[in-house]
Amino acid sequence: MNRNYRMRLYMKDHLPLYLFVSVLFVMGVVFGALMVNALSPGQKEEMARHINSFIQIVNQGSEFGGQTTLWESFSLHLKWIMLIWVLGLSVIGLPLIFLLDFLKGVLIGFSVGYLVGSLSWKGMLFAFVSIAPQNLIVIPALVMCSVGACAFSIYIVKNRFIQKRGALYPMFVRYTSMAFSMAALLFGVALFEAYLSPVMIKWVTPMLVAQAG
Repeated sequence: MNRNYRMRLYMKDHLPLYLFVSVLFVMGVVFGALMVNALSPGQKEEMARHINSFIQIVNQGSEFGGQTTLWESFSLHLKWIMLIWVLGLSVIGLPLIFLLDFLKGVLIGFSVGYLVGSLSWKGMLFAFVSIAPQNLIVIPALVMCSVGACAFSIYIVKNRFIQKRGALYPMFVRYTSMAFSMAALLFGVALFEAYLSPVMIKWVTPMLVAQAG
């Protein structure tokens, strides 16, 4: 109960940061989706060819995913977490944290926007099974890490440089523990991407190929 109370208090105290980071991410998604319109017809055709080729390969029974995908996916997620964590320690890294959140939104918005815009309902279905599930966890995890990093940076400035009071070590431990918790959560996401996402993609590819034909 005490832990739940502290969590609610933490969320309440940092609600403006959560709102700001979330809005920044949404702006990135919108910007990424709009970027699709900036692609030339040749670029769109080339990307569509790669996607259709991948769908055909999967439909023919080729194996993908597994341990290699697990570690590649987890390594990518871990790099985002570690970079945000380091920027939170640096104090001057706050703008870069916000930039990372915006760029993450751009990447997701562009990917989904391209798939839907170029492949119609096929793209929506493909995005639903290949992009959406893991990002339901990845996005909140990155938002929490970003807010934690911003809060720690603000704490350093306020309590060490301005007021010059307050113990830094307990806050550092909580901040680092939060980052490790999010990393562990994203390892679970990497497991999903490596072993369950390929199954979902294989399940829908016959429908995509049938529509393409």
